[in-house]
Amino acid sequence: MTTQHPYFTFRKLAWLICIVVFLISAGLLAKDLYQAKKDQNAYEQLALQVQRRDKTSQTLSETGLLNKYDFLWQQNHHLGGWLLINDTPVNYPVMYTPDDPDYYLRRAFDGGYSASGSLFIAEGCSPDTDHVIIYGHHMKNHTMFGSLPLYESTDYAQKHAVIHFDTLTEEREYQVLAAFYSRVYRQDEENVFRYYQYTDLSDPNIFAEYIEQVKLSALYDTGVEAVYGDRLLTLSTCSYHTDNGRFVVIAVCKKPTE
Repeated sequence: MTTQHPYFTFRKLAWLICIVVFLISAGLLAKDLYQAKKDQNAYEQLALQVQRRDKTSQTLSETGLLNKYDFLWQQNHHLGGWLLINDTPVNYPVMYTPDDPDYYLRRAFDGGYSASGSLFIAEGCSPDTDHVIIYGHHMKNHTMFGSLPLYESTDYAQKHAVIHFDTLTEEREYQVLAAFYSRVYRQDEENVFRYYQYTDLSDPNIFAEYIEQVKLSALYDTGVEAVYGDRLLTLSTCSYHTDNGRFVVIAVCKKPTE
């Protein structure tokens, strides 16, 4: 009778552990991919329903909301608006929960768990403020804000220069002003541009300071200008160019006469 050397027993055990870990990881990945696909399908159905109601977009319902969004608000009163960038994957509801701004970080429109989360309005902003900051996950399949970093290209920016952000009562078009890379800065860092802290631009000096910093950070010149009193829209997502990196797109609301 022969006995197996401890080395070979250990190697078999190690292989077995590796196989188990691989199977578990593969299973979790498959589960995440399935959930992401399921979530995206649900959002596409919502977008389709909005599109079908778009013919009566300017008509207000009995609740005083645009008809094309009223049915969504009836389903979830956390709805704050709708974000659309034509010919891109961005076509989503935007959630607004001022008492808990990050509530939809890992939640779908229906409130259920979602790894991709939902687009949501930042703390200190509301759908009707003159500066609205919207956060969204940078998903590898380009859903949510996964396609936002494509704005690093001037060609892409020119082809997708118009961003539609509707509130529940008003349709709005924005023109891309700038795009840039940034990050979340430590409290002790000085002389840095914390774009995410400029939620209130009601002071003309703060507004001018903000626009100056945006222009200095911009990857390219779009030729678009912003003056005090303009509505601004900021779209922000994670970027992996550095620790706590961010990619940001700033847009200015087009005047009705434009």
